[in-house]
Amino acid sequence: MFEQPVLPVQDASTFREVIRALEQAFAAQSVDGYLRKVSQARLRVRNFEGVLAAGLLGEETPRQYAALGDSDRGQVREQYLRLVEQVAPEFRAKYLKVYAYY
Repeated sequence: MFEQPVLPVQDASTFREVIRALEQAFAAQSVDGYLRKVSQARLRVRNFEGVLAAGLLGEETPRQYAALGDSDRGQVREQYLRLVEQVAPEFRAKYLKVYAYY
């Protein structure tokens, strides 16, 4: 079975701040509002760079993300996509267009 290697984080404090912003967006009490904002911006939820550029993850998050190294940014993107896929089915159904692949 494939086991993904654990990469060391280069800038731990900035990495934690960006991950905290992601976790806040996908927290149970705020995921509905976050997906509504993504829908209003006419973006797909899996388009991390578009969501980030639109400021939907906070005003400071794009700057913090840009300051990270390549491997840290890759880990952030993977964590974001993991959180996207863990959203409850009722929200995925409610925001079907945001989750669609077209």
